[in-house]
Amino acid sequence: MAFGLSSLLQNSDLFTSDHASVVSMNLFVALLCACIVLGHLLEENRWVNESITALIIGLCTGVVILLLSGGKSSHLLVFSEDLFFIYLLPPIIFNAGFQVKKKQFFVNFMTIMLFGAIGTLISCSIISFGAVKIFKHLDIDFLDFGDYLAIGAIFAATDSVCTLQVLSQDETPLLYSLVFGEGVVNDATSVVLFNAIQSFDMTSFDPKIGLHFIGNFLYLFLSSTFLGVGIGLLCAYIIKKLYFGRHSTDREVALMMLMSYLSYIMAELFYLSGILTVFFCGIVMSHYTWHNVTESSRVTTRHSFATLSFVAETFIFLYVGMDALDIEKWKFVKNSQGLSVAVSSILVGLILVGRAAFVFPLSFLSNLAKKNSSDKISFRQQIIIWWAGLMRGAVSIALAYNKFTTSGHTSLHENAIMITSTVTVVLFSTVVFGLMTKPLINLLLPPHKQMPSGHSSMTTSEPSSPKHFTVPLLDNQPDSESDMITGPEVARPTALRMLLRTPTHTVHRYWRKFDDSFMRPVFGGRGFVPFVAGSPVEQSPR
Repeated sequence: MAFGLSSLLQNSDLFTSDHASVVSMNLFVALLCACIVLGHLLEENRWVNESITALIIGLCTGVVILLLSGGKSSHLLVFSEDLFFIYLLPPIIFNAGFQVKKKQFFVNFMTIMLFGAIGTLISCSIISFGAVKIFKHLDIDFLDFGDYLAIGAIFAATDSVCTLQVLSQDETPLLYSLVFGEGVVNDATSVVLFNAIQSFDMTSFDPKIGLHFIGNFLYLFLSSTFLGVGIGLLCAYIIKKLYFGRHSTDREVALMMLMSYLSYIMAELFYLSGILTVFFCGIVMSHYTWHNVTESSRVTTRHSFATLSFVAETFIFLYVGMDALDIEKWKFVKNSQGLSVAVSSILVGLILVGRAAFVFPLSFLSNLAKKNSSDKISFRQQIIIWWAGLMRGAVSIALAYNKFTTSGHTSLHENAIMITSTVTVVLFSTVVFGLMTKPLINLLLPPHKQMPSGHSSMTTSEPSSPKHFTVPLLDNQPDSESDMITGPEVARPTALRMLLRTPTHTVHRYWRKFDDSFMRPVFGGRGFVPFVAGSPVEQSPR
């Protein structure tokens, strides 16, 4: 009888817990819907965008929950870096690669890599070095050398969502491509750098460890890229050979979704960068796999990936707003709030300096390598690129949780200071810098000046992507207006001279020939879709 009563009580507690979870999920989904509706209504607002709307709604909701719970809690769900990295981040990064205008991305590939990889290392170094020098004056002695390097990697991770929501991919293709590409590569570099720092004992640093660290960093970077490309090609080959569209659109869409997610979790399995892997998997799938499926599958995948990415982004900003008021973090720093504010202020200042330290010098170097003045980055565009990377987001919070907490909680005063400082920096940068993004861009790039004359051809000759159904990605058309003007009677320069003058365009031309001759016949793509009578692709009007 006692055993039965005990079992009944346990079942009752389990039922109550399950019911509380259902209530929390209902409220959170309702808040997501509210974020979408309000974000749509405020779309034309000069100051607020969807990410800031979700953040503010999260803050307001956190205040309400905090009051109703008597100061015990401020959020409906418990934040976990595993939830962020395993479930929320993959659809965002994959959609970024799947929807990107690839020609713009690869034409500016060297500049993007300069900003995203080299720039992130410079920013990380400045933030770490500045923290070492300044924190000593605040009597902060609980951090070792490895912690300072980790802080540099945490706050080198940018969040360009606010800026990308304002920029137009068609009106400012160069600027959008640089901000977007640098943001993705920056996130990947920051996570790879953070993981590399975590895997080394930085208490006794020497040159051998430094060389090993650099080698490990390059290995993670290259291995992650090749893994994403390989899985993307495998998916394209499977769909091309078996041609699922003859039988079921559902199978095509399901295979693309599962293979894209497989690339991410395989990278995590082998301790690689899932961000880089799934990003390049998305690029490869949009170039090959997307053209191998039926028309209905193309429309479905295009909107499905975009929707998943949009919901995940809204989820992240909403939760960050609610988590900012988590009483568990703040109660450990209630006696040292001034120190937490000082640390946050110093970190914001270091972010400003670290960002400027590489944007303007690297832009200068990039402009030296460009002969066409319309391809150069103007000073106003450099300011926007600098501003775009000042905001910090969920990647910084997730890395900070990973470094300074255990399962999302901490009971150490020192770790609580770093967590609350990170939350403060994220809130301040997103709200303050984010609110000023749209007015700044309108001031520096008025609408009638947002499309330079030299970039009109880039827009019209933009390659195929899941957003464009009509123009091939790497077609046989000229690459630019200069190619159109050059008639057959004008002798082309030698390959060596072309490579020295316009290395990116020359590599692109050779890649196009290799792609047409070897890659697309094997893996499919536009113009290489197998003919099947009655296929929706054949029936759709062109």
